[in-house]
This record gives sequence, C-alpha cells and structure tokens, in this order.
Amino acid sequence: MSEFKSDFLRTLKERGFIHQISDETGLDDLLAKETVTAYIGFDPTAPSLHAGGLIQIMLLHWFQKTGHRPVSLMGGGTGMVGDPSFKDEARQLMTPDTINSNIASIKKVFSNYLTYGEGPKDALMINNADWLLGINYLEFLRDVGRHFSVNRMLSFDSVKLRLDREHSLSFLEFNYMILQAYDFVELNKRYDVRLQMGGSDQWGNIINGIDLGHRMGTPQLYALTSPLLTTASGAKMGKSLSGAVWLNPDMLSAYDFWQYWRNTEDADVSRFLKLYTTLPMDEIARLSALGGAEINEVKKVLATEVTAMLHGREAAEQAAETARKTFEEGAIAENLPSIAVSAGELEAGIGLLTLIVKAGLAASNGEARRHVQGGAVRINDATVSDERRVIGSADVSADGVVKLSLGKKKHILVRPA
Repeated sequence: MSEFKSDFLRTLKERGFIHQISDETGLDDLLAKETVTAYIGFDPTAPSLHAGGLIQIMLLHWFQKTGHRPVSLMGGGTGMVGDPSFKDEARQLMTPDTINSNIASIKKVFSNYLTYGEGPKDALMINNADWLLGINYLEFLRDVGRHFSVNRMLSFDSVKLRLDREHSLSFLEFNYMILQAYDFVELNKRYDVRLQMGGSDQWGNIINGIDLGHRMGTPQLYALTSPLLTTASGAKMGKSLSGAVWLNPDMLSAYDFWQYWRNTEDADVSRFLKLYTTLPMDEIARLSALGGAEINEVKKVLATEVTAMLHGREAAEQAAETARKTFEEGAIAENLPSIAVSAGELEAGIGLLTLIVKAGLAASNGEARRHVQGGAVRINDATVSDERRVIGSADVSADGVVKLSLGKKKHILVRPA
C-alpha cells in the first residue's frame, strides 16, 4: 500500500515495524475512523522480559500514542502449556506459583511505556487465566475445537519445522495454538479487541485466531506482525556475551542496559533509533547521516534514549556520565556495578580467577583463565597476566574499592564488606 491514512500504520511504516498485515486496507480504514483496541500476548517464562521483546512493547506504545487502546495480555493460562513455536523441544512446565510470581514481576516494566487506567484510550493489563482456567474441557472441544483443522495446523511453519526435524510435538503443546486463537475471540467478546500484533513467528497463530473468530461470529479481526530482529552480525536481539539483556532493573542495572545499546554495531544504529526510541524522524535522519568518530556519539544518544524510556531520564543520564568518567577520565565512578567481598576474605587473599567468576565476568575458572591469558583482565586499570595472582587488601585503592575490568567496557567495583 503506497500511503496509509491512519497515524498508527504511517508511523509503523516509516519506523520499520511492519512485516505482515492480514488486510492492509481494512485495518487502515478501521484505525482511521475509530479508536481501536489491540493486544500483544507475553509469556511469563521468566521474572522479566528481555530486550528482544522490546519491539513488541514499542508497538503497543505507538498504538496508544496514535490514539488507540493497547492491551498487554499476560499468559497466565497459556503459560501452563508453553508456546512450542520454533522450539526443538517442549518448554519446561511451570507451577502456577511460578507463573503468578513471574507475571507480577514482568508487569512492573509496562507502565514505563504505557498509560494504564479506566479511560477509553488507557491501556489494559489482562491475564488470560481469567477465562482459560475455568474452561470445561468437553464444552470447549464441542464449541471451539470443532472449528480447527489438524491438517491446516500441521502446515504451520512453527509445527512443520519441529516435525521435519523429527522432534516430538506433544498433544499439550498442540493445544497451545487453539488456546491462543481462543484468546483473540474472548478478548473481542470482552473488550472489543479487533487487532492482534506480535513477532513474525506468531503469524500462523494470529491467523488461526482470525479464522476462529470468523467461524464463531466476531466482527472482522486483523493481524499485524513485526520482523524478528537480529543484529547486523546475525546475533539475536536481547542477548549479550554475558547473557540476556533483562528489562527489570533488579535483574540488570541501568548502567549495564545502557552499555548494551552503546555497544550497538554501526550498521544497526539508524534502524535501532527508529525502532527503540521516540525521537522524531527528522532528528533520526540527522543523527543517521553522521559517520566516522561521530557514530560513537550517536550510539550514546541511542543508549541514553532507550534507557530513559525504561529506567527514567535521570538514571539514563547517570549511566552515560558513569561511562564517560570510566572511559574518558579513567576515574572510578561510584555508579559502576559492584560486588561485596568480606574484609576477612580480602585479608586472606582471593584468587583472581575466583574473583572474575564471582563478579559475573566469566562463567567458569577456565573462561576466566582464557580472559587473563588474552590480556583482557585489569586490576585498578593495570593489566594482569598472572592467572595465579591473588587479590588482597593491598589492592584496595584510596577510593576504598578494587576496580576489576574485562576488556574496555566491563568494570566491576569490588567493595570490602
């Protein structure tokens, strides 16, 4: 479609959010003439979402910003089964307590991006356990199950991939598609939801919901998916060398989150400014035109803007200042991540490899040893080449800490407790 009428689709198109839409003209007309309600489902598989899911949260953010009502759907019911999409094996089943605990933890992030409330355009936080946990199995089979063709479900990429590799697909997981489709119908009935959005791997599941709605008498429903993102070098979004880039501050500090975005590859900077910040497009065009050494300044803008949305402007600017002091002045910045080591342990001396693992800079002594041998480890900014080195109270600087560094960008302050 050459030009969208609705602000939402126009915004999505220019910022690079659109992968597929089920009926472009129909959805555009609907969005242009009335306030629409749309949802995205989030699986409570961990106590926090990670940066890979941020594109979905930004979709909901822009949906509300352009005058519509977003729904963040927590999978308290579907989480009992687990989404088998594009997985080689079944997910580990979670207990109801774990699911509820994860949902309570995940919810904290959304209010940084969405305004919740009772108004016609205020976001809703809904849990599909509200209707799924009370289902009568026989009634569900008769009223909903009869509308599904197993032949068609077997043709979905997410299922085909699993079967082609000759990995088993349990009946439990097969039901996940039916439950997700039913969510769409139930949300339409309860909240007049007309649009489901998600990553491109969810296309088959969303279309399933549209078909079920058609058979069960809903108005026309719509699907919109975003591209599944990888970095320019092919790495998965939301993953760093040290693990997942969590959104919850208790699982990843604002400083480490800022650093993740500061380390964006040059080729990704313009795309990430469009997707992950709310900077105006003309400002993004100006920043994207900068090259050479200036690209590093643009990366700092990206890191600060993305961090400000999640952690607040003050925390983002503090992270930027901590990085500046650490890298440009070589100073020990108070806001660097830190670990506590008992004074007695420091008095006796702690092995370098043990300390590197304890600080989370390596997963094992073997990995820590390789870092030391590669010349990547520094104590108080001095490179350490002896893997048998012992860190003791004599290494505590005048600032009262030991600064442990891996490479140029990872620093941990070891504080005597």
